[in-house]
Amino acid sequence: MMDWTDRHCRYFHRLLTKKTLLYTEMVTTGALLHGDVARHLRFNDEEHPVALQLGGSDPADLAASAKLAAEWGYNEVNLNCGCPSERVQKGSFGACLMAEAPLVADCVKAMQDVVSIPVTVKHRIGIDKSESYDFVRDFVGTLYNVGCTVFLVHARSAWLKGLSPKENREIPPLRYEFVYQLKRDFPGCTIVLNGGVKTNDEIETHLAHVDGVMLGREAYHNPWIMSDWDARFLGGEANAMTRDEAETHMLTYMQRVCHKEQGKDGLMYPSAYSVARHMLGLRHGQAGARAWKQKWSDKQQFRQNYGALFAS
Repeated sequence: MMDWTDRHCRYFHRLLTKKTLLYTEMVTTGALLHGDVARHLRFNDEEHPVALQLGGSDPADLAASAKLAAEWGYNEVNLNCGCPSERVQKGSFGACLMAEAPLVADCVKAMQDVVSIPVTVKHRIGIDKSESYDFVRDFVGTLYNVGCTVFLVHARSAWLKGLSPKENREIPPLRYEFVYQLKRDFPGCTIVLNGGVKTNDEIETHLAHVDGVMLGREAYHNPWIMSDWDARFLGGEANAMTRDEAETHMLTYMQRVCHKEQGKDGLMYPSAYSVARHMLGLRHGQAGARAWKQKWSDKQQFRQNYGALFAS
């Protein structure tokens, strides 16, 4: 979800669900320790609960980054051991870390030693074309032995060579039974299933076997699916907001965050268009959705309809 689940996306999603735990896009330790911390970690108070997802493999760097997460007020810090891209592999993190469970355990322990917020791990069920449940069981067991108890499990293996990240989300077969078995083998852990889930009925089916379900691209492209989650799954109140009201809220938000004097206080402010892109799926599946989406995604139409609201 790199370049997708930024703070503006998460603000929009929080309009639709108050209780769902939201995750940032993956942020590398190098970007935090040697780059612009505020740009990567700044978020809206309305986003809580929100977790920072980290990419890295050096225990000391991850510990320092976890401390930043806690200082900035994140509710959880998550180590990504599931991203299969070759660029991430060259940095020696992501899914390739599943081959080095003791190193991952050292990373988790280093983070746990410096923060009181939960330290969790997102991972695949395996790497390359291995079909052995024992591999993921042993990986989880190694981390459990150092106190990690929350695992977000993408129910596909990551093929580290020969597939693009997109193909890695589609070609390796889904093995939901592996994730279910992890819950049976580690009943004291929180096991969250990820991968291929597209409907609320499917979420309900999986929740009979595991503790939680994570959606990524489906929630992004069809965000209204989240409007039922609080009442249906999380013991909260039904979301009374309409799509029209969500659109109005986002327009107000854009006026707030898109400063009319770019960079006046040293911060980089987004363009209204770069914020609006995250809500293009709001009317997914509805009559007139294509024309509505074009109103927001076509820059010329956007300027005609809303440009005056953001003029300097």
